Amino acid sequence: MNVRAAALDGTGKIAIDFGCGDQPYRHLFETRGVTYRGADFGGKVDIAITDEGRVEVEGKTANLVLSFQVLEHVRDLDTYLSEAKRILRPGGTLLLSTHGTWLYHPHPEDHRRWTRQGLINELQSRGWTVDECEAICGPLAWTTLIRLTGYCFALRRVPLIGRTVGALLAVAMNLRAVLEDRITPRSIRDHNACVYLVQARPSAA
Repeated sequence: MNVRAAALDGTGKIAIDFGCGDQPYRHLFETRGVTYRGADFGGKVDIAITDEGRVEVEGKTANLVLSFQVLEHVRDLDTYLSEAKRILRPGGTLLLSTHGTWLYHPHPEDHRRWTRQGLINELQSRGWTVDECEAICGPLAWTTLIRLTGYCFALRRVPLIGRTVGALLAVAMNLRAVLEDRITPRSIRDHNACVYLVQARPSAA
């Protein structure tokens, strides 16, 4: 099954968003019949995470464990991925995205980036079978987006017109990034992506 299709095929399922932050994906899943439960260290969440990284919920609770742009911020990968496995029901799915390449962005920490092979190996070595690893945004596109980030940061300081110019520039450069990604050979994008989107399941004992 395609990774994105797996994320949206969720009627009657329970999804735990492991490191949910402000829960930007709640609406996406709830409108498709998924019972969404956000888990994090603090704030208005459905499930608390202890200082040791334990999710305060019984094992085998979720059909889906979601981990979107979280793994690069995790200090202890062993605990995080072990907990994801513990709370997943038999036959359940881990849907995970993380950076191959991007700027340093602590939240509150920022520990690592991956190659495609490295990310797959990290998961496999911790008892996961990776069914799919989809590359999103190749090197031509992500260099454009990194430049855009810098331009917008500088333009915010320009009085009156800075934010407007930044918004127009964002539209133009995002369109450029889309075109650049379309002309990037898949063999290059697959191993040099900005983001990797993974569908995985616990390996058979």
